[in-house]
Amino acid sequence: MVRYKAIISYDGRDFSGFQRQPHARSVQEEIEKTLLKLNSGVPVTIHGAGRTDAGVHAYGQVIHFDLPQLRDVEKLRFGLDTQCPDDIDIVEISIVPDDFHARYNKHSKTYEFLVDTGRPKNPMMRNYATHYPYPVDLALMQEAIKDLVGTHDFTGFTASGTSVQNKVRTITQATVVVDDKTGFLVFTFSGNGFLYKQVRNMVGTLLKIGNGRMATSQIRTVLESKDRNLAGPTAAGNGLYLKEITYEE
Repeated sequence: MVRYKAIISYDGRDFSGFQRQPHARSVQEEIEKTLLKLNSGVPVTIHGAGRTDAGVHAYGQVIHFDLPQLRDVEKLRFGLDTQCPDDIDIVEISIVPDDFHARYNKHSKTYEFLVDTGRPKNPMMRNYATHYPYPVDLALMQEAIKDLVGTHDFTGFTASGTSVQNKVRTITQATVVVDDKTGFLVFTFSGNGFLYKQVRNMVGTLLKIGNGRMATSQIRTVLESKDRNLAGPTAAGNGLYLKEITYEE
């Protein structure tokens, strides 16, 4: 067997998420259906670096899968790309060692979150940016977001019901700027892993801080208390993008 690593992008609008699930359209199922055809009717299982939720997009999701023979990687990429649905793109394929695992090899993830603060909103971006029609102070959010950088227990920013026991994660980058062309807020977070809905909860909290309904110290308060009730609401998933995954050598 030969192990292949692929970088993929997808428009999450019409997906219930990355992971295969009953009676719902998923990125995993669509790619596996295409690989089934390319592998002469023999099922192929793909493994993703992470699971994105319904409506969440990706520029640089990483998957791996095994095929029984060595193939030209560009021909394989082209065949998979052209036979997958139009809302999935196969960016790159490479051959990797047999022990490579998209999820378990050490890596860093970067997420981007777009917020449309326009009144009215941009209707063309309604599926690709979360609308927040309230005034925000960029400087307040830029001050507060710094407290997310470092190694912390992110229990207070985790959705209830998660089965993950260890909620300590390290964030190496956390920034928010205004895009000059669109006027959208662009939040960027990089780290060694993120909990269920963590990014969306952090953005929801930062927006309330920017709107003056929470103090700039609220990030520290949530981290120290580990109390989800003290954080802001969960921002809608349509503004979230898995931007990049970088593996350690």
